[in-house]
Amino acid sequence: MAEVSMKSFLPESLPGYSTDIAGQIGLLWELIKPPLIVPLLRICVYICLAMSIMVFMERLYMGIVIILVKLFWKKPEKRYKWEAMKDDIELGNEAYPIVLVQIPMFNEREVYKISIGAACNLSWPADRLVIQVLDDSTDLFIKDMVEKECIRWASKGINIRYQIRESRGGYKAGALKEGLKRDYVKECEYVVMFDADFRPEPDFLKRAVPFLIHNKDIALVQGRWRFVNSNECLLTRMQEMSLDYHFKVEQEVGSATHAFFGFNGTGGIWRIGAINEAGGWKDRTTVEDMDLAVRSGLKGWKFLYLGDLQVKSELPSTFKAFRFQQHRWSCGPANLFRKMVMDIATNKKVTLYKKFYVIYSFFFVRKIIAHMFTFFFYCVVLPLTIMVPEVDVPKWGSIYIPCIITILNSVGTPRSFHLLFYWVLFENVMSFHRTKATFIGLFEAKRVNEWVVTEKLGDVLKNKSNAKSSAPRRSLSKILGDRVQMHELGFAAFLFVCGCYDFLYGKNCYFIYLFLQVITFTIAGFGFVGTIVPSS
Repeated sequence: MAEVSMKSFLPESLPGYSTDIAGQIGLLWELIKPPLIVPLLRICVYICLAMSIMVFMERLYMGIVIILVKLFWKKPEKRYKWEAMKDDIELGNEAYPIVLVQIPMFNEREVYKISIGAACNLSWPADRLVIQVLDDSTDLFIKDMVEKECIRWASKGINIRYQIRESRGGYKAGALKEGLKRDYVKECEYVVMFDADFRPEPDFLKRAVPFLIHNKDIALVQGRWRFVNSNECLLTRMQEMSLDYHFKVEQEVGSATHAFFGFNGTGGIWRIGAINEAGGWKDRTTVEDMDLAVRSGLKGWKFLYLGDLQVKSELPSTFKAFRFQQHRWSCGPANLFRKMVMDIATNKKVTLYKKFYVIYSFFFVRKIIAHMFTFFFYCVVLPLTIMVPEVDVPKWGSIYIPCIITILNSVGTPRSFHLLFYWVLFENVMSFHRTKATFIGLFEAKRVNEWVVTEKLGDVLKNKSNAKSSAPRRSLSKILGDRVQMHELGFAAFLFVCGCYDFLYGKNCYFIYLFLQVITFTIAGFGFVGTIVPSS
């Protein structure tokens, strides 16, 4: 039998093609494009269009519901029983339940005084308030400063306990779980958590606790985050836009329609009995707060979101800190979905409608599909269709639906409407990290349980401008390693090639969007996003 080789199938040359390498690559491309590339890319377009419809319907649903909530729903004080806390002459302070305040910390040098001071200034009888500072710091100097701050407040009559552990097992979930095991906690009915950069108003407890006292089916009252550094840089403005939509729309809709939403991990007060009934804190994912919320919801407990109960906090203002935070916030929910989807589907205590809402809306569309659609459609599939003109993307999928989704996302922060276009470009950049983290969570890859505490700067920049740091200067290679992101630069190059091709041969003018996206990827790739902290 004659020997069969690749040359038997490929002609040596075609009219118009040269025999050099570029010509051979072009010939190979024309041969495989019709039978392989075009069908595969067309399937990808259909999948992306299906995902865009899912995201669009979800955003439209929440937009309609939030309008109805604002126009016709009763305020929480009318929907639930609520009475202001009153002093009782006979009972005295015993009329107030004992509340535990937990403040988890890890090397929080710049902000540890903020949350401790705010917690100690809560308007609540001192003998009915227990404050736990759960310090997992590895820096002995910082641990000493935190302990001294606790001693200082204790000398003023505040019941504050400084707690440390031998190891950081379980990270934040482990610290909170360990804190609830203390003997003095047995007398506490409720527990409120504040991260180290959070500063509640003095009346926080007086406004939230009555909902728990008078409504025995409520497990959680969640306050809204407000950001003290939202105007610090463009990065914090972008975060404010995303998080305001999360609180003003997603949390509000979940609270009003299903009495369910994801606990935000801080700025909320829990009924300790509900935590125990749900199985306590678990460290199996990096979203221990969402894990607890889902398990409690499946037990039939209700959650209440109070949009006017606001807690000041700090946004990560460095790009590195923001990326680590987004990895945790994207990987954790995907991993939790993998672990709990069957538990939710087979649960007998909640309605079929609520189970559908949790599985499809809360998890599948918001935590998985939204990230993948944004990345694959805008950063991969749409640019590739420019190189393969045989595949067409309908205008309703490439322009109209994305514009409507973007406008619906902007309702949370009207003051930043003029930044909406750049917010879209920046979200497309971040969708790469979120999609990667989502796949890591779904397939439990090696970074699935990576926990990096979000860096808070506090007044570090102000302090550095007034005094020289004693820290040694970092090498140029270290600085470049922290700031230069090769993945972003790679996508910038890919989109630049697609944009040039569209400019020369295309007919849809996508190059306008592509070149703007190239600029955004390049800025992120060289680390010129957010606050740049001086190394010395």
